Amino acid sequence: MGFVDELKWRNMLHDIMPETEELLNKEVVTGYIGFDPTADSLGVGNMVQIMTLLHFQRAGHKPIALVGGATGMVGDPSGKSSERNLLTPEILQHNLQAQQKQLEKFLDFNCGPNSAEIVNNYDWFKNFSFLDFIRDVGKHISINYMLAKDSVQNRMETGMSFTEFSYQLVQGYDFYWLWKNKGIKLQMGGSDQWGNIVTGTELIRRMEGGTAYALTTPLIKKADGSKFGKSESGNVWLDPKLTSPYKFYQFWLNASDADAPNFIRIFSLKNREEIEAIEQEHKGAEHLRKLQRALAEEVTARVHSVEALKRAQETTEVLFGSSFEEFKKLNDEEIEGAFDGDVTYRVNKEMFLDGAEPVGLLGAETQIFSSKGEARKSIQGNGVSVNKTKINLERKLSSTDLLYGKYLLVTKGKREHFLIIVN
Repeated sequence: MGFVDELKWRNMLHDIMPETEELLNKEVVTGYIGFDPTADSLGVGNMVQIMTLLHFQRAGHKPIALVGGATGMVGDPSGKSSERNLLTPEILQHNLQAQQKQLEKFLDFNCGPNSAEIVNNYDWFKNFSFLDFIRDVGKHISINYMLAKDSVQNRMETGMSFTEFSYQLVQGYDFYWLWKNKGIKLQMGGSDQWGNIVTGTELIRRMEGGTAYALTTPLIKKADGSKFGKSESGNVWLDPKLTSPYKFYQFWLNASDADAPNFIRIFSLKNREEIEAIEQEHKGAEHLRKLQRALAEEVTARVHSVEALKRAQETTEVLFGSSFEEFKKLNDEEIEGAFDGDVTYRVNKEMFLDGAEPVGLLGAETQIFSSKGEARKSIQGNGVSVNKTKINLERKLSSTDLLYGKYLLVTKGKREHFLIIVN
């Protein structure tokens, strides 16, 4: 199956320039996607473009990942309602190095003619003076052309600095430089990048009379219209220090039945027959979450490791199982990594010396419940467990209840888990 056909059945094709598919079916093409270095980790939102490069390489083409050491200093206005803070060169360099290590985990850099490469646009911009840039590049693109772009139009009311306004020229020059110096004929990206990408094809045409091509993928949204890539605690990162493998696994496992068929097409490397077979198994037995499990297992293993996936599954079984003995098998990092900040509370160890009253601990000290009254009512209704054991109002909590001398697991109802860390 050709690259474009692969994107089509996976619902990953949004815009494509005329004759692009013909080019891709005719020869080995070198294409690239740019990654924004505003954080020291890529997130699951970036995985759409990582998967695009993966499919590109698997179709026999040569993928290039561009890390934006130069464009990161300018800031892309696409999809932004206000101008973001510019990063220092030191922070940018740190972010670039961290992202490069993550990209190297996905793409094959040692497979001959279509081996992946990583380039940094700072390398060709660092000695390019402002006067040279506006003379040699700026004269080829009119103000009217730049004003017509959606990224500019959407900011006309709130305002846009010259720095952000110039971004499309800077990204456009990237495409020109790569076309001229590395033979790159295709730029890909999210649909919000179409205007910036087309500016590059225009520069190539106007500066050299050359031809280049463009292709974009849809911006991924959840079926309920909310933004993809965020959990209740914020962004879902590829770095295990920012999003633990357990939370990462849970993000995919908790995908809705409406989203799972779309997500597995985009983020799995399984072929069409394999995915459709899993979908058939899923129908009529949605409670088993076979689609979500297949997706969560594959993506977690690829992003982290098979061992990290195994531990994430074990942590899931422990938290949602009935045995506290199993919970004791988790180490400190795994325990704290399983709980987001909004379900983790810290209290002073002194309150456990004479035995802590559960109503006060859960309804005042930690606010697991909004009030002591709510905590009392839930405990009386047999709706609270501590360390997997139901408690009553008379049950005082002491230091002997603390796992490793500092952890207390609280479960509200059947599925709401909280961690109390005692210092």
